[in-house]
Amino acid sequence: MSFTNYSTGSGSRTTRRQLEFGRTYVVKPKGKHQATIVWLHGLGDNGSSSSQLVENLSLPNIKWICPTAPTRPVALLGGFPCSAWFDVGELSEEGPDDTEGLDSSAAYIANLLSTEPSDINLGIGGFSMGAAAALYSASCYAQGRYGNGNPYPISLRAIVGLSGWLPCSRSLRSKMQCSHEASRRAASLPILLCHGNCDEVVPFNYGETSSHVLSSAGFRYLTFKTYEGLGHYTVPKEMDEVCSWLRCCLGLQGSR
Repeated sequence: MSFTNYSTGSGSRTTRRQLEFGRTYVVKPKGKHQATIVWLHGLGDNGSSSSQLVENLSLPNIKWICPTAPTRPVALLGGFPCSAWFDVGELSEEGPDDTEGLDSSAAYIANLLSTEPSDINLGIGGFSMGAAAALYSASCYAQGRYGNGNPYPISLRAIVGLSGWLPCSRSLRSKMQCSHEASRRAASLPILLCHGNCDEVVPFNYGETSSHVLSSAGFRYLTFKTYEGLGHYTVPKEMDEVCSWLRCCLGLQGSR
């Protein structure tokens, strides 16, 4: 499957309200609880796969919440239903953005984090479409509201995107420039983006362009890492660097 093989519409909105999110998997911290991160799977996957990935990371102070996206028709797949955080037809600046689906998932993710203790650092990460949903959540946090204008309710301290892209990139910079508070939040939010230069599903240039757009919009605390020869999957070296980055930006103490 390739994101660039299809150029279709944004799909039906008629069943949006009937969509239900799937099962959520939680990986409890093995040590002192210092941070909670929602980790989002890619298109067609589920929270179980995410939980298996993160439970083996050497980050004992993090609680991981791994939800499963709703099953919805996806224009990219010719309308075939599968688990997806939002509808997508093509990855290009000219392609339509499913802001309704993005807002729905971003609100669901924020709700999962809203009951965490007040002294816990909160973050969102993900792979592929999950990374896109995480970056959209980052833009909502910075602006202080979702795309539909409703207030964004939580404070984020870390965003991780692997092999993903930034939805709604066309309008982000202009929206950010309209608010000093949005610029302040953007400048203080650490973001780590990782992308393989041999990615056959979400091409490397989409990740690179997303990094440039975010930086120009005021997200100054952004790291973009390129992985030579890496396709659309994760490797231990990449996950080790994710662990090191999270330890540093979240100030995680000790190994227990």
